[in-house]
Amino acid sequence: MNLGLGIDTGGTYTDAILMDLSTGAVIEKSKALTTYPDLILGISNAMDGLTPDLLQKIKFTSVSTTLATNTTLEGKGYPTGLILIGYSVAGDLPVEDLIEIRGGHDTDGNPLNDPSADFEVVEEFVKSTQNKVASYAISSYFSVRNPEHELAVKEYVQKLTNLPVVCGHELSRALGVYERTLTAVLNAQLIPVTHQFVKSISTVMNQKGISSGMMIMKCDGSLVSIEEALKRPVESVFSGPAASLVGAAHLTGKNTCVTIDVGGTSTDISMIQNGIPSISDSGAIVGGWKTMVRAIQMSTSALGGDSHVWLSQEIHIGPRRVVPLSLAALQYPGFAAKMKCADRPSDRILDPVIQGTSFFTASGPSFSLDIALSPYEQKVYDAICSEKEPVSVYEISKKVGDHPLMFSKALDALVSKRYVTHIGFTPTDALHVLGIYVKWDREAATIGAKILADYVNKKPEEMCRRIREMVSEKMATDLAAFFLPSLKAEEIRSLVLDSPHTKLKINMPVVLIGAPVMAYSEKLCDLLDIELVLPQYFDVGNAVGALTGDVIFRSDVLIRPKSVGSNVYISFTESGKTEDESYQEAIAKGKEWIKCRIYDHMNLYGLTQDAVRIDIQQKEIKTGYSVEKPLEIRLLGVGIGTPRKAGIDNDGQQDQKNISGVKV
Repeated sequence: MNLGLGIDTGGTYTDAILMDLSTGAVIEKSKALTTYPDLILGISNAMDGLTPDLLQKIKFTSVSTTLATNTTLEGKGYPTGLILIGYSVAGDLPVEDLIEIRGGHDTDGNPLNDPSADFEVVEEFVKSTQNKVASYAISSYFSVRNPEHELAVKEYVQKLTNLPVVCGHELSRALGVYERTLTAVLNAQLIPVTHQFVKSISTVMNQKGISSGMMIMKCDGSLVSIEEALKRPVESVFSGPAASLVGAAHLTGKNTCVTIDVGGTSTDISMIQNGIPSISDSGAIVGGWKTMVRAIQMSTSALGGDSHVWLSQEIHIGPRRVVPLSLAALQYPGFAAKMKCADRPSDRILDPVIQGTSFFTASGPSFSLDIALSPYEQKVYDAICSEKEPVSVYEISKKVGDHPLMFSKALDALVSKRYVTHIGFTPTDALHVLGIYVKWDREAATIGAKILADYVNKKPEEMCRRIREMVSEKMATDLAAFFLPSLKAEEIRSLVLDSPHTKLKINMPVVLIGAPVMAYSEKLCDLLDIELVLPQYFDVGNAVGALTGDVIFRSDVLIRPKSVGSNVYISFTESGKTEDESYQEAIAKGKEWIKCRIYDHMNLYGLTQDAVRIDIQQKEIKTGYSVEKPLEIRLLGVGIGTPRKAGIDNDGQQDQKNISGVKV
């Protein structure tokens, strides 16, 4: 038996499965709560549910996670310092600390200015921010034509600090300096998240005596080594949803289907056709930010089982994730009783933080980073730290000496910086009240429902049924919008929810993945005409998908004449630019460069040349002065290999040293 271990760490649950890789059959599964800020406990608990003797026989391990997705969706990315070279940003970016220095290149990769003239400015910037940020991002004008300035500034910054440094050209070869800059920023913000996840997995594998190599799923449905994932965590931002899609196809045997993945923080919709995940023509969009990351075509909304249900004249769900009341009551035995007698804020001051069901507890910074707090944030944090049990809004008010409206923003900042954990009412709590999905403390959920229902003059069960309906309606309208992107949101809503005599038909199977999905399946079928599929192991579909992906490596070369009518051609690669004496020579060298890049990459996974499929497409622009001499040629190469089968001999044994280049 050729055993593989799949692990998925989501916002609520960490899943682990064992699979016979020779047959694709799931042998065992296990679920445990994801634990914050220390992920090790949750991962260890999930693996404790698997047979210990089998763990020693694991030959291949692959993982996925929604942690990066959730971090970006909730706006909780770690602070990053941004250095712009040769241009001023023309759009919003999720950074507070940035500088602009001279440098950059023109469209042919020729330098415009020398950035070293501003290295003193860079040094001052790094020294003044390195205790405020977790990483640095660098983006230079036309770095895809020539990355030398980004690399020079990166080398200089690395001499000044040990913090991670990310360059824009390392993440995308496409034009679009703003999008490339944004991608670099998000990548830098996610480095601590990915590092902690990988470190946690590695620690538990060592504890369990598992010596296999390890890989992680990227957001295009392919697998990548841990080294690459740590350099480019933004490429794993949709790791969980991509694994869900691949897992759904594997579990159902349907190579064409659409998947709805309901997690703790988000609901994600994606599609696979003829066994190939549908890839977005543009970059991945997450949390409202458009990146240059190649990803599965996906619709994602900040609505999950742990989304915060809060009131402000009407019922709102999300976008922030909170700890469900029913779960908090298990962690803090006196919590349910405390909820009953806690002071409740007036409906006039309710906001996403100040709620009758909002409680807070100190968690500390998730990754032991020294991220500075303002004096007032520190004051609020100290008030929360003074109690071992979760504290209500008015308990904080008494200790701080201010009205809740005065510290609402500071409290929200503490949650974003992960110093404080927010506890509140969620759709999962609503399902507990209704008795549909009961995993934790139903009494605490019922108390919370009564508190919120009083604000809107409803019975608790009535309010919870409405919350369940709202989640189902959101899933239905999101699914319709996925197939009808040209329609406006109000048109989709009218079509799906306000047309009692019509039903939108989806002409492919709809697969549900996620622990609570059965609670929403009936309403979903009422709203849409669909073939709904709940496969066996639907609750661990992401972990299944993590094991069944392939290594897919893409490389490209851009070739242009040096000048109009010239026989000399310039080739632009991620290594820089080269010149060739003819069009044919440039094409031949470009294709060979792509093949070498693909084979070198696949060799890291123990995949020999005969085990790799390569496809190279040549796209030409032949307009203007000549149709015989193209103005531009782009070579696009794709290599595909299956790492879980690498090195397997006739006895079913596997050479682990070649799996991923990482020993855990």
